[in-house]
Amino acid sequence: MFQKLFVVFFFCFIWNASAQIINQGGSQLRGADGRYLGERDTTRVNTDAIEVQLSGETKFTDYKIISYKRDTTYIDTTLNIGKDYIFNYREKDNLELMAFANQGQTFNHLAYDFKESNLFPKIGARAKHFGFYEVEDIYYYQVPTPTTELMYKTGLEQGQVLNALFTFNTSKRLNASIAFKGIRSLGKYRNSLSDLGNLRATLSYNTKNDKYFIRTHLVSQDVNNDENGGLTPESIENFESGDPNFKDRNRLVTNFTDATSYLRGNRYFIDHYYYLWKKNDSTKTIPSQLKIGHTLNYERKHFDYEQESANDMFGNAFNSNIEDHLRYTKFYNQAYVALNSPITLGEVRFKVQNFNYSYSYNSVVIKPGGDIIDSSLNGNSFAIGGEWHTQFKKFNLTADASTIVSGDLYGYEFSGSASFVKDSVISVKATIFNRSSTPNFNFLLNQSTYKAYNWENNFENELKAGLAFELDAHKWGNASVYLTNISNYTYFDAPDTDQQTKAVQATEDINYLKIKLSKEFRFGKFALDNQFIYQNVSKGSTIFRVPDFVTRNTFYFSSYLFKGKPLFLQTGVTFNYFSQYYMNNYNPVIQEFYLQNDQKYGGYPMFDFFINAKVRTMRIYFKIQHFNSSFGEYNYYSAPTYPYRDLTFRFGIKWNFFI
Repeated sequence: MFQKLFVVFFFCFIWNASAQIINQGGSQLRGADGRYLGERDTTRVNTDAIEVQLSGETKFTDYKIISYKRDTTYIDTTLNIGKDYIFNYREKDNLELMAFANQGQTFNHLAYDFKESNLFPKIGARAKHFGFYEVEDIYYYQVPTPTTELMYKTGLEQGQVLNALFTFNTSKRLNASIAFKGIRSLGKYRNSLSDLGNLRATLSYNTKNDKYFIRTHLVSQDVNNDENGGLTPESIENFESGDPNFKDRNRLVTNFTDATSYLRGNRYFIDHYYYLWKKNDSTKTIPSQLKIGHTLNYERKHFDYEQESANDMFGNAFNSNIEDHLRYTKFYNQAYVALNSPITLGEVRFKVQNFNYSYSYNSVVIKPGGDIIDSSLNGNSFAIGGEWHTQFKKFNLTADASTIVSGDLYGYEFSGSASFVKDSVISVKATIFNRSSTPNFNFLLNQSTYKAYNWENNFENELKAGLAFELDAHKWGNASVYLTNISNYTYFDAPDTDQQTKAVQATEDINYLKIKLSKEFRFGKFALDNQFIYQNVSKGSTIFRVPDFVTRNTFYFSSYLFKGKPLFLQTGVTFNYFSQYYMNNYNPVIQEFYLQNDQKYGGYPMFDFFINAKVRTMRIYFKIQHFNSSFGEYNYYSAPTYPYRDLTFRFGIKWNFFI
């Protein structure tokens, strides 16, 4: 692995001969219409940014990253504490998640966010999707010269993560990228191997007269995990006793060593539009426009759970060999007409959506009473809706509404927001949403060789309504308040009758409050970065469980070293803590989390020590990670609770090359 990595680095290094870094400016975020949306990651990005000068004309703002929503940022090679938080295999901040012991495994939720649009149901198997690239996770690039980004990080027991991206263009109008992320990590426990692969390719193009724009991507990915069912009761006792003979976690016996879960998927995505006309106005930077557009998203997924011998911890089985196979296909189309009139209405969009789906198993199931569980859910639904976006002085107003008008599903959603931005110093945003949508398909239909895991439910739509207030201020820090009410909440539980996981729909409402605060204090070359989450469930706390407090605090030192500033160093300690609560248990058969009332988790501090450095466009990360094995390694009924903390050393780099 290291030999192959060296060859890749050497090949890319020869392209880096003329890259030059100059501290200047900030990395701004702008919308598709060019409006200013604030600084990139304003919570923790320092005031130093970079400028890549390959000639007298090229600068860092020419190296653009364009999101699914067409917001634009720039390739950023700075080193700040926010980069340390996202240096993981997901490359996202895991503040609101609790990781399992091995990278590439799933996460337990410490907090939730329900703002995401979700008019149509998803496949389910949510524990399997943390390593999956969704449509919103794909970025498009516009760069003047070929650019490469490499990320490498070590893992647990023969573990590595490598993410390589190469983006280039044939002209300013045609840009492409190809990327691959590979993860393989053995883990400290028996049968906990993670093996993930994500291949992404993007293409964006616009005609010479700037009337037709198209972007497309192809994603092929798989998430494979060995499943061990957690520790046996005897191993839990050895774990909790702190017996030095079991400091090597591989000596602990697990419930089984013959199970594997797979999630594989391919996606083909196209988003294109054509301007019927544009009318320039000398008083506006954005002309009046009328365009028609179309979005296509075709996706196939396969979820499999295989086990050589049925285990009685999941109850009786039809066969001694477990082979559960689920196939899911989604074909989504959206057509729209959009009128943009900056002087009067802003942008108004009318859209029609079509959602065609197939969620299927290989056969029907006949239950002992004669009831038949169908083999599939198939359907086709149409929805209509509209969007409105406008800018009035320093205010941005948006509204989005859709409703399903025909087909096998029903539901609606509405969201609206108002934001105020003042000179990139302070921004305030208020959001409201109301949504009725079908629960994920695995709540409605599930089949398994294990008899207890076969069901067909006719659940009502989930109803979610909420308010969100967000304040982003460089001087005072960031604050956000989320209020959410959920009716007909669907979840998984293990009733006392047989202790097997089942899909359940709640009869009581859930009232959920989340307050999130963050602020960094600087003392010369030292800094204290703080994030704090307070949560309260005033109704429905018996079925919707979160810790009352989650906090992360990092005290660190950062400075340039040596004459000429060739090296930027950052080192410090991160403290993580969440209060005790009945954390959900994990079920590998359905890849979901379910309620348990046997054991509370949390209440133990965890510390990470890190040394990070930046040389030119390369960032180097050294970390002694302090994870609590009682949270990382699950057990089907309960989990180890002894606060023994394992230490592991991690090393990684992230490197950008500009030709």
